[in-house]
Amino acid sequence: MTSDQVTVVLIAACWSLGVGVVGALVGWRIRRAPIRWSAGLIAVVAVGGVVAGVVGTARAMFLSTHDLSVVVLVCGVSGLVSAVFALLLARTLALSARRLRGMAAAVGAGQDVQRPVGDPAEMRAVADELARSSDRLRTAQARERQLEQSRRELVAWVSHDLRTPLAGLRAMAEALDDGVATDPRRYHRQMLTETNRMASMVDDLFELSRIHAGALNLTLQPMVLRDVVSESIAGAAPVATTRGVELGGNVVPDVEVRADAAALSRVVGNLVMNAIRHTPADGVVLVEGHSTADAVELTVSDGCGGIDPDDLESVFEVGWRGTRARTPGPDAGAGLGLAIVRGLVEAHQGTVTVSNHGTGCRFVVRLPA
Repeated sequence: MTSDQVTVVLIAACWSLGVGVVGALVGWRIRRAPIRWSAGLIAVVAVGGVVAGVVGTARAMFLSTHDLSVVVLVCGVSGLVSAVFALLLARTLALSARRLRGMAAAVGAGQDVQRPVGDPAEMRAVADELARSSDRLRTAQARERQLEQSRRELVAWVSHDLRTPLAGLRAMAEALDDGVATDPRRYHRQMLTETNRMASMVDDLFELSRIHAGALNLTLQPMVLRDVVSESIAGAAPVATTRGVELGGNVVPDVEVRADAAALSRVVGNLVMNAIRHTPADGVVLVEGHSTADAVELTVSDGCGGIDPDDLESVFEVGWRGTRARTPGPDAGAGLGLAIVRGLVEAHQGTVTVSNHGTGCRFVVRLPA
């Protein structure tokens, strides 16, 4: 490179650098201005740097006054036209930013968000994320409304269920205290029964609160499914006999599942007792278990008469205690058993479903193998 070329490069670089420094200072001052001004400034600085470099170099070349004025005129017109087009293009960025602001406001208001089509890729990426956030927010809000409604119904149901035994306990206690009880021992037995029932209800509430709070401390260990089912059937057999319900099991031997012993026992016990409670006399409750390629399935079938198809999705909700085909009786509890079953199964990364089958219902629990 010759000395003249070096001189030209240095002159052009100095002029362009001067324009860049001025542009940086202006950009700092207008950093809080609308984005179209920042985008326009970038284009003006780029074009201005080229124009300054050309004009500065032309002056250093000792061109004639006429030639220098022509160069300055050409550069000025070209720079002006380029700056106008740059500002027009910057306006599209401003419109995209305005649409993003509208989307953000819609997300905050819980409204539907429409994804833009013609915006730049970066703007579309932000818009897509806003749309996904809007979907997640609506889902969370719906879930929260559902939980709030369930909590209100639960408080109403539990209050109603507690009011009756408490009134009975008060009446029996007053009769014993006044000495007018004709059979004190029967009163004591009845008081013990009602107390146990309320204690069971409180235990269910406590367990459900732990599930909803994510405070379960599960100890997963391999266990034989047949042993768990046998224990649950043995515990529920007296109740089934009293009600005239036939209770049986058919679990494939040596099927192992990794689960928490107490939690799995409660799942099986709740399903079995629920089936017995809703099965009429001379009905059959059958517990089956087997393994599949990727899971262990536990099935509890009963003779409840079936559930209204419109209510199948509500079976595992807090407080659900029956439909026209499954009318809650005096010992139906607070409707927490199946909600606890779902919470415990999901804590094991499993699923529980219900469907009408034959003359009753079939509950299917699937746990990872």
